[in-house]
Amino acid sequence: MSKILSLLFILIAIPLRLFSQEPAASPTPKLTLQDLQVLESTLNWKKSKITLGSGLATINVPSSFRYLDPRDTDTVLERIWGNPPEQSRKTLGMIFPKELGPLDQTAWAVVITYDETGYVRDDDAEKINYDELLRVMQGAARKANQERVRQGYPAVDIVGWAETPHYNRVSHKLYWAKEVRFEGAETNTLNYCVRELGRRGVIQLNAVASMRSFPEIRERMPSVLAMVEFNPGNMYTDFNPSTDKVSELGLAALILGGTVAAAKFGLFKWLLPIIFAGKKFVVIGIIAFVAFFRKLFGFKGNRTKVSA
Repeated sequence: MSKILSLLFILIAIPLRLFSQEPAASPTPKLTLQDLQVLESTLNWKKSKITLGSGLATINVPSSFRYLDPRDTDTVLERIWGNPPEQSRKTLGMIFPKELGPLDQTAWAVVITYDETGYVRDDDAEKINYDELLRVMQGAARKANQERVRQGYPAVDIVGWAETPHYNRVSHKLYWAKEVRFEGAETNTLNYCVRELGRRGVIQLNAVASMRSFPEIRERMPSVLAMVEFNPGNMYTDFNPSTDKVSELGLAALILGGTVAAAKFGLFKWLLPIIFAGKKFVVIGIIAFVAFFRKLFGFKGNRTKVSA
């Protein structure tokens, strides 16, 4: 089971956790393999056309995949894979290849979430230097390792892009993949991310597995990319500049892990991705000043608009 648990990474931004002195949540009671198999048997797998959220989007699940709703997703993440309950994590469900379940040694899955951050402008797509962006992330991860190790977490190293970020202006989808090495792990970890931009926010799809699964995931990712679409009224092209809020984030910030929550608490200058890994939180502090990112990515001014 430890190999399975070590595969689970969900990119989520919770900027205050790094500063919080609150005690960690009580660990999930350890279950036997039989207990886990019973839990797995209760999962209600779905296919075909499914509405996500309150009419937010639709997922068309092909025969080669299967879907779990948010309740069953929580069962997998918390009870089967052992992640701590996280009140701020509200998923829209989870996608598995049809031949794999959460207890399989080669399991990989795509977790779907939604961040109502506002309308994200995509005019910085051609301005981003992805090699420099990677160096910033690698440097920040290395600087954070001393504190991570002090808190009992393994040191982490971002090896590089498994797939360089790419933005499709027609579908308004941004995707990239990172290879990550955790100290003591037998194999490196693949973190494959998709962001679909919408009128009021971003749908996030995060697939995590061993790097050994990368060829399979890369081959099947086009099917995943095509599955989820915003419904009419929520699409990127439905944006109304006179009434809708514009996010402070650009595409570079989405890759770094910045969130609107950081802006709300005056922490936008600190981009703090938090990755859930196995039984523990793995925290990577991306520490960079706003001025630096403005210069690097052409960020200009406060783009937030408040609805009338």
